[in-house]
Amino acid sequence: MAHHVSAPHPAPPPSAPDEPRSHPRVMEPVLLAILVVLSAVGAVIGIDLVSKLGISANTSVVGALVAMLIGRIPLGFLRRMRSVHRQNLAQSAISAATFASANALLTSVAIPYVFGRKDLVWPMLAGAFIGLVVDAWVLYRAFGSRLLPADAAWPPGTAAAETIKAGDRGGRRALILAGGTAVGLAGTLFSLPLSAAGVAFLGNVWALMMFGIGLMLRQYGPDLFGTDLGAGYIPHGVMVGAGVVALGQAVHLLLGRRERKRAAAAEEDRSVAHVEPADPSTAYTVDERALRLSLIRGFALFTGGAAVLAVLGGLIGDMSPLGIVGWVLFAAFAALVHELIVGLAAMQSGWFPSFAVTLIFLILGLAIGIPSVPLALLVGYVSATGPAFADMGYDLKAGWLLRREHRPWDPFEREGRRQQFLAALIGFAVALAVVALAWRSYFGQGLIPPVAKVYADTIKSGLSDPDAVRTMLIWAIPGAAIQLLGGTRRQMGVMLATGLLILTPQACWLVLGALVVRVGYRRLRGPAADEELNLVGAGLIAGSSLGDSAQILKT
Repeated sequence: MAHHVSAPHPAPPPSAPDEPRSHPRVMEPVLLAILVVLSAVGAVIGIDLVSKLGISANTSVVGALVAMLIGRIPLGFLRRMRSVHRQNLAQSAISAATFASANALLTSVAIPYVFGRKDLVWPMLAGAFIGLVVDAWVLYRAFGSRLLPADAAWPPGTAAAETIKAGDRGGRRALILAGGTAVGLAGTLFSLPLSAAGVAFLGNVWALMMFGIGLMLRQYGPDLFGTDLGAGYIPHGVMVGAGVVALGQAVHLLLGRRERKRAAAAEEDRSVAHVEPADPSTAYTVDERALRLSLIRGFALFTGGAAVLAVLGGLIGDMSPLGIVGWVLFAAFAALVHELIVGLAAMQSGWFPSFAVTLIFLILGLAIGIPSVPLALLVGYVSATGPAFADMGYDLKAGWLLRREHRPWDPFEREGRRQQFLAALIGFAVALAVVALAWRSYFGQGLIPPVAKVYADTIKSGLSDPDAVRTMLIWAIPGAAIQLLGGTRRQMGVMLATGLLILTPQACWLVLGALVVRVGYRRLRGPAADEELNLVGAGLIAGSSLGDSAQILKT
């Protein structure tokens, strides 16, 4: 088991005497009932916001706050909800249900609906649900590896954990967090994306600097270059190059025999010397072999899901046997790459460019000549992956922060992750039921996620710009070079492309300004600044999440 440095998170104090010996389980009757109710609320929030406003909200902070309030109700059987680990399971279930219903399920089934093939909605729902579950399973198995380390930023997860800690312990930490939350909430009233500033206090400085530069180039592209960079497939090209290199870096990581040997030698030396690590939670819990197996099995499961979708969608009769095999393999490959790119961006920045990356595979599908109906199903399948992968990472990050103080740490951490995955599955099941019941009503009223319309219209119109593929290939070169320069920890190419793909006014100034404050404040205060900046950043993200979730009151 290799160990690594956890710079942003100070080592926790020893385990408190009232810490539970075993992790709470989702099948506890009261907790299960709360998870189901919260998941239903989260699913409704998700489909309502994405269909009426075209946005998705992270409801994890909402779930944590509701769980805290339930624990304060003076009834004996509800006091168990005062446990931070049960509150963490509550936030895991509601956020999983929200992202599943909005980003994965409703958006996917809307694509064949807008395309004029209502008969394909139910097959698409089945295929999207399979992709959704596989998506979360891959992250669950890969979290804690060198590719997806637990001590990476995962900003919304940090925000959820700090909110739960503040509710449990109070004191100065709670005051700082509450101040940040109030500012973040106020920012939503003025349409200021203060979560961007919060992210800059938590993530990798180099990655976020590239993210800020990307946001700036996108916002001021028309003034600087006389053209909207987003309209010319330049960001897509940068992401293609960065994504290909990121994929190569992941493969290199999995095959890195030299690194494995060095880690094994270090572990052996430590065993001989009987030296225990100061903080066992900083150890990688997933080695390269386990990570490799998880990704291979993930690809196999995505392939199976694509095959099921091909059968249910009636592609067997419409395509040749060779064409079916090619379609299934391409769909599985696209789903796996899509979730990894989206996951890496979310890990560093808290934002995931799911729409843009899906659009890249749509364009590639058009370029290689996939017929329109199979391409519509493929895009729906790919778009169902990614957001749940990122959200599972946020949830496990929150759990990792809350469980770091427990001793012995490793068995408690592993059981906690398993219970969080089960909580997410409960959220997925509830989201599936809500979408199955609601899609007719929403689509009948014309309430359709805007991105689904973009996908369907793009497939209908085909490649209107014949130079799109050439433009993407040209701009893939600098994207690949920057990603190669930054390496796996910084993900600079992916983050630059993420910024280029997002058009959010003033977000660049918030990110870059917060980075300047972060660097300056740390020089002034030293390592003690990290905890305070983490709390301020978490508060800003929590406040923005609450503000986004409150948008449902306007719909």
